[in-house]
Amino acid sequence: MTALKCVKCSATYSEYPLIYKCPKCGNLLEYVYDFEKLRKTRLRGKLSFWRYKPLMPKVSKTVSFGEGGTPLHKAGRLAEKLGVKSLFLKDETRNPTQSYRDRSAALLVSNALDLNSETLICATQGNMGASLAAYSAKCGLTCHVIVPKMVDMGKLAQMLIYDAVIEEYGELIDEAVTRAETLAEETGWYQATPELNPLVIEAQKTIAYEVVEQLGVPDWLIVSMGSGATAYSVWKGFRELREMGKIEHVPRIVGVQSTGCAPIINAYTGRKSKRKSREKPFTHALAILVEKPLYCELALQAIRDSNGTAVAVSDSEIFTAEQEIARLEGIFAEPSSSATIAALKKLTNKNAIHDDEKVVCLITGSGLKATDVLQTLTKKRKTAGLGLELSTKEKILRIISRRETYGYAIWKKLGKTMTRGAVYQHLNELERKGLITAHEKEGKKFFRLTQRGERVLSAIDELKILL
Repeated sequence: MTALKCVKCSATYSEYPLIYKCPKCGNLLEYVYDFEKLRKTRLRGKLSFWRYKPLMPKVSKTVSFGEGGTPLHKAGRLAEKLGVKSLFLKDETRNPTQSYRDRSAALLVSNALDLNSETLICATQGNMGASLAAYSAKCGLTCHVIVPKMVDMGKLAQMLIYDAVIEEYGELIDEAVTRAETLAEETGWYQATPELNPLVIEAQKTIAYEVVEQLGVPDWLIVSMGSGATAYSVWKGFRELREMGKIEHVPRIVGVQSTGCAPIINAYTGRKSKRKSREKPFTHALAILVEKPLYCELALQAIRDSNGTAVAVSDSEIFTAEQEIARLEGIFAEPSSSATIAALKKLTNKNAIHDDEKVVCLITGSGLKATDVLQTLTKKRKTAGLGLELSTKEKILRIISRRETYGYAIWKKLGKTMTRGAVYQHLNELERKGLITAHEKEGKKFFRLTQRGERVLSAIDELKILL
């Protein structure tokens, strides 16, 4: 038996007709199952989203573009750089519209067809709107999307080409969600806003199912948080597999947010935001720019019950991670996804992750959708000639920042693209300016970063965000 249950007052309701909030207390609803019955379920077909149809609420008409079944890449080069022995990237950019939201769109549009709905409405920061617009177009449904003032242009372009009806409302997604809720009540349109429709959690939990089939249970799973729903949904997937007797334990969930907008992190640590009361939160990772996350408490539950943690990272750390994922693993991740690697770097620096532990980072969407990052890269390319010497010195500083080292090793790390004499000339200049210091060890001259050098690298990171 499948039913809807209130996450707060535990009131239960039938699986369908679909309702979006508890009529008694107004809180969120989630699907619950008879796990004894599900224990006997056999999955059929290749690894894909609809392989898990028996483990989700029933739908009769299934719509598919071939979503799910995404690769789990072993990120060897990135792991070596970060000091992790076993790192995997769950690459959701390989979905039809290049994000994990295609899973949700497939299930929601299928349900909308079952209900004979002709119009869907969705408040979105981009990926969900793009996915729903594509799947609605395939079925001849109208997709009405409410977007906040700040939205990635690449995602907006997808919505436009799929012929969605687009309405701009509010500065942040929180306001757009309120608008979508009001319009759905007034018009009777199908509510496809991910923060409101409990089917979204059911769709996204299949990521956990796939990870277990591809790898087994990792020790850590790192996921970025906006509303908190994604962190909760993957944890729910692992938890249900444990209830079905498929696995013995769940991974430790790490929730990640930007320091510019970290309400769930603040709730986790008990700290208050440092922003002034009239100051709006901001991060270039627009997919996780949420001021009042509706799934905050459930995301915290996932983190705490799994013995996980929550990490805040700066936009400069996110941007650096985005470049590293692309350069070392050939995956172009959007900023919000790249935050998972930035968080992993912080955890490894604190020795929170042991050498023998397996880590999975969720890459939710493609960087091709985040055109502000593309513009930054274009500007960097135009000024590359002017900054060549600075770039070399920066590379040397970053090599030394990871661990103290010597000249020949630095030359090899740079790819032997210049003479060793030129490397030592840069080292002498950096030492003279007080950015590095040297000492003798094992008959070699070793270099380490000074506090001034650390401040310079930090300033360069901040400057990159502004370019």
